[in-house]
Amino acid sequence: GERAGRSLASEALSLSLPSCPGRNEPLKKERLKWKSDYPMTDGQLRSKRDEFWDTAPAFEGRKEIWDALKAAAYAAEANDHELAQAILDGASITLPHGTLCECYDELGNRYQLPIYCLSPPVNLLLEHTEEESLEPPEPTPGVRRDFPLKVRLSTGKDVRLSASLPDTVGQLKRQLHTQEGIEPSWQRWFFSGKLLTDRTRLQETKIQKDFVIQVIINQPPPPQD
Repeated sequence: GERAGRSLASEALSLSLPSCPGRNEPLKKERLKWKSDYPMTDGQLRSKRDEFWDTAPAFEGRKEIWDALKAAAYAAEANDHELAQAILDGASITLPHGTLCECYDELGNRYQLPIYCLSPPVNLLLEHTEEESLEPPEPTPGVRRDFPLKVRLSTGKDVRLSASLPDTVGQLKRQLHTQEGIEPSWQRWFFSGKLLTDRTRLQETKIQKDFVIQVIINQPPPPQD
């Protein structure tokens, strides 16, 4: 009888090995360190992430779980681990290793997030956005802001911004923030299917007067009670 008990115990032990979806560890606070094959800019990292989040849910798994994982990944990267953990718990997502690299939903479906969605590479190239953010948001006298720009938010609302062609998307995001209270980091601007980076100037998009820019809003969900 004792031997049978022992082999049962070792069997139970082998079941709790890493790939078992039953195990759950709290999300670890330390950042995963990795190096990309070539130094990438913040813009390249962002479009790589957007590409993953746009395509992954189409292949497998449940959309609401992907949405929760995306929100948790953003929260964790912003060092808001409590929010990230609350999002995971709220969606009944388990982490066998305490990282978002491998996750399971309550039905046992497996979700894997690439490391580039979890933390920036150690060889990230910092773009020179310092001088841009120092620009006064108010137009200087004498500058004609003569481009009536229409943006359509993913919430279904249309907003008009007063822009001029040399404006960068980063500046326009800040203007939309002032008008609508939408954080610039939640905004993703698309024109004819292309993601516009913060450094893109309006004139570079070849936009015409009555064209509409799509703005996808990735707003973190409110904390679950």
